[in-house]
Amino acid sequence: MKAAVIETVGKAVVAEVPDPTPGPREVVVEVAACGLCGTDLHILQGEFAPTLPVIPGHEFAGEVVGLGSAVTELALGDRVAVDPSLYCFECRHCRNGHNNMCERWAAIGVTTAGGAAQYAVAPAANCVKLPDHIRTQDAALVEPLSCAVRGYDVLQSRLGAHVLIYGSGTMGLMMLELAKRTGAASVDVVDINADRLATARRLGVSGSAANADELDRPQGWDVVVDATGNAAAIQDGLGRVAKAGTFLQFGVADYATRVTIDPYRIYNQEITITGSMAVLHSFERAAELFAGGVLDPEVFISDRMPLVQYPEALDQFASGVGRKIVVVP
Repeated sequence: MKAAVIETVGKAVVAEVPDPTPGPREVVVEVAACGLCGTDLHILQGEFAPTLPVIPGHEFAGEVVGLGSAVTELALGDRVAVDPSLYCFECRHCRNGHNNMCERWAAIGVTTAGGAAQYAVAPAANCVKLPDHIRTQDAALVEPLSCAVRGYDVLQSRLGAHVLIYGSGTMGLMMLELAKRTGAASVDVVDINADRLATARRLGVSGSAANADELDRPQGWDVVVDATGNAAAIQDGLGRVAKAGTFLQFGVADYATRVTIDPYRIYNQEITITGSMAVLHSFERAAELFAGGVLDPEVFISDRMPLVQYPEALDQFASGVGRKIVVVP
């Protein structure tokens, strides 16, 4: 089969690799579409994945075309979205319900072969069946949506909160859509990418700007979300949190990224700084929300490129052109 392969740091190719074989509790999924994510760029930079080469792709959906010997809950022809999370279920964090902190954390498309290929293997337990009205290609959006749902679990937002989001790429836009549906009084978005900011306005925002100084909220925002991973945006956002407010680090920063905090202000104004890591008990809920129409795939997916153009798709994603880019085998 054909698959994208990150061979070494900075080098991605499309190559012929052996077809996958499922274990007893695994299935083979014929991939309909696989989304690109900032995590893929980190893997390309030599971060996250413990070893290279690896077939990337942790945002994917497709049709079940192979069954392990002990799989009974799925059938050939089932259309599924795949939760890439792989946990040990044995360590302290897994036993405490914080599986995304697993001491042996792994993920399809990050530490093992993923969905940027014609076929991928996944545990049957990680597959969520899709309803008839959902296009399989569009369901590649379920995984990033599940990360956004996890983000809102962490926030535990109150009704009537004023929300500021840095970044209007895919994840920022998903946080925007969830903020609108969780009782926010206002949702503002900041981005230096004019095209992406226009998409945020299309979806409906209270305010949008290239700089938060242009927005009229001198007292700050109750909730500030960084969906960029960019040091300058994070630093600016930390200074925009209102008294008793919360800053959520949602975007994935490079390992070397550093910002400065003001401990006295955090103490004196009771500011909470927290993070949200990947998926935790949120994939099924994201699938339900997606089936209910929380996202418009035609807005969120800007490019559908053939798998053979995976290196070019990575380059386009890295350049900030478009929104969600998916590759189609």
